[in-house]
Amino acid sequence: MLETRGLTKSYGDTMAVHDLTFTAEAGRVTGFLGPNGAGKSTTMRLLLGLDTPTAGTAHIDGRPYRELRDPLRTVGALLDATWRHPGRSARSHLRWLAATNGLPERRADEVLGLVGLDSVSKKRAGEFSLGMLQRLGIATTLLGDPKVLLFDEPVNGLDPEGVHWIRQLMHALAAEGRTVFVSSHLLPEMEQTAQDLVVIGRGRLIYQGTMKDFVERAGSRGVRVRTPHADAMRTALRERGAEFTEEANAFVVSTLDSDALGELAFTAGATLHELSPLTGSLEQAYLELTGDATEFTTGGSR
Repeated sequence: MLETRGLTKSYGDTMAVHDLTFTAEAGRVTGFLGPNGAGKSTTMRLLLGLDTPTAGTAHIDGRPYRELRDPLRTVGALLDATWRHPGRSARSHLRWLAATNGLPERRADEVLGLVGLDSVSKKRAGEFSLGMLQRLGIATTLLGDPKVLLFDEPVNGLDPEGVHWIRQLMHALAAEGRTVFVSSHLLPEMEQTAQDLVVIGRGRLIYQGTMKDFVERAGSRGVRVRTPHADAMRTALRERGAEFTEEANAFVVSTLDSDALGELAFTAGATLHELSPLTGSLEQAYLELTGDATEFTTGGSR
């Protein structure tokens, strides 16, 4: 489990993290979201003991990172996939880490197989593509078979097969009872991966809870109606006083639900080819909730 309580970090007059309290539970994939400059990287560094809090606490498995007896066996973290000695092979890199952490040498080959790098295990890491480096970084996080895993932008450089693989891996790790904490800017991918969310902005907590509850904050976007009898449907909608827009040979109705629209179409003699509710998305909910916390915004188009 990951836990922060009143976590605060300032750099001079700049407050990077302010009174941040959240929990990432075991057996769940928790997504960590926030605009650029929100304090996500600082928070992860504080959790890993790479920075010292100005106030508050950051605990992994009930303790500060620096008090963990076997850090690599407790927590695996991927903050920078490019961190490696370019002259070492993937196997040598992992064997060195295993040796310095009291882990069996065979573990290096096991995790290389898990991430699909066994065929290039003797290749120097300096010759790896970004996607291969991501896989090597993920292998490093798994080396100690830890209870807690932290990933920062883990799908960068991965092809579609790799993205699908890392998503399945995270689900499998959580299903084994581990805590999986992942930060990413790729909202569609996060929507398929995370079960819970922690959202911050300007160093403060904006939301903690389930993905489902967060997305539902975006609300319904209406119902899409597609029919070959557009004139009859349009007339029926106007007579009913419904609010709607037309797009791509369809109507998007914001004031009637699917049941009412089905009955209205039947009465109007309009055959339906589509009647689908348009629900909110992670992206919609995220943009609505973090709009006031975005530090860097772009101007209008030219």
